[in-house]
Amino acid sequence: MFFWRILKPIVFLMDPERAHYFSMRLFSIALSIPLISWILKRSFICEHHSLERVVDGMHFRNPVGLAAGFDKDGRWLPLLQELGFGFIEVGTVTPRPQSGNPKPRLFRLIKDRSVINRMGFNNEGVDALVSRLKAFQNEKKLIIGGNIGKNKDTPNERAAEDYLYCFRALFDHVDYFTINVSSPNTAGLRALQEKEPLIRLLQTIQDDNHARPRSKPVYLKLAPDLDPEALSDVLEAVRATRIQGLVLTNTTIRRPAELKETRWVGESGGLSGKAVQPFSDEMLGWARQADPNITLMGAGGISSPKDALRKIELGADLVQVYSGMIFEGPWIIRSIKEGLVQRES
Repeated sequence: MFFWRILKPIVFLMDPERAHYFSMRLFSIALSIPLISWILKRSFICEHHSLERVVDGMHFRNPVGLAAGFDKDGRWLPLLQELGFGFIEVGTVTPRPQSGNPKPRLFRLIKDRSVINRMGFNNEGVDALVSRLKAFQNEKKLIIGGNIGKNKDTPNERAAEDYLYCFRALFDHVDYFTINVSSPNTAGLRALQEKEPLIRLLQTIQDDNHARPRSKPVYLKLAPDLDPEALSDVLEAVRATRIQGLVLTNTTIRRPAELKETRWVGESGGLSGKAVQPFSDEMLGWARQADPNITLMGAGGISSPKDALRKIELGADLVQVYSGMIFEGPWIIRSIKEGLVQRES
């Protein structure tokens, strides 16, 4: 935490997107210096047998994961595995490379510990991700998830082709898949959350999945803006296609009246971080009440051990962090795990 107290004011002077790349380059340099590397790596360590989980046949050394979006192209996996995650979700990745939306497209709401982004699935394409996954030496035995989407110029009627292309390309290199139909930053994408197109999409993936000698878990990432009726339709699609579960949730298009950081509140895009937590938690509670057996990953607004515990109490089997790292630093992963250990003892 000492490192973060020094770095945070400097990093927050930078444009958020530039700061993201700067921080990872700095971390890479630090890990190349023997003494600093040793100190840093030890500072992230917190492992305990009570943290281990087996979910859908996958063995997680702990239930705290990195949400999709932080490392879309898998370029930082060798660094990120040192932070103590139990799993990392790469992506969202699309069949072809795309630059995403024009900059600026990432905004900090510092007073609210939240972020607005309209990145637009910027990534180097699935083939580049596959190359990095092949080269990645998974020394920490991380579970790797692949979050897949469609290119922005692919019409929804042909969306399944894009998802299937990514699914096939990544199949031998990830442990599970997340189908992203909930980003607000690709025009029309959220229409794929509707029952009929969703069933067609998920069934296309599952037909290919079940035709293989050993299928892999598939999850669906939803927006936090669905009402209970829409969620009920989604759960019907989940049961009909026999996918394993849901990631709850993506970012919201809502702007709560309680937001204090008015400078950026008018920017378009998805709101994440602390401000999305009530919506994500509500969705999580609805889903667990509606289906006691489905696998649920809780994401959205985790910035403390208390937040992670709340999601687990609401029914999450696993949790994912992203925006919380921006404001609390990477040691939040250790803090969450320590909180979970204390809860179990």
